[in-house]
Amino acid sequence: MSGVWVFKQNGVVQLTGNESYQGSSRRKVLVHVPTNQVVTSYDVLERMLSSLGWERYYDDFDLLQFHKRSSVHLISLPKEFNKFKSMHMFDIVVKNRNVFEVRDM
Repeated sequence: MSGVWVFKQNGVVQLTGNESYQGSSRRKVLVHVPTNQVVTSYDVLERMLSSLGWERYYDDFDLLQFHKRSSVHLISLPKEFNKFKSMHMFDIVVKNRNVFEVRDM
């Protein structure tokens, strides 16, 4: 059963299909706030993260991973950029507040 749960003011909850949910059709992009640049590849993202002190981990060949020595945080991304989803973008935003944001395209 897939879809979106819609909570109405009268307390009723209704499951609707993804096609009727307005937000599901919008594509999300990761934006580097200081430059207002959209992240279009892992090369671009890696340069941005490196400038913030993130280092590339090479332990897992199935993932692209970054670690910051000054924290316990680890950013894990799918190896292929076309599998880079909004959940990965939000992970980067949370670990780099005020530097990245996710926007609707």
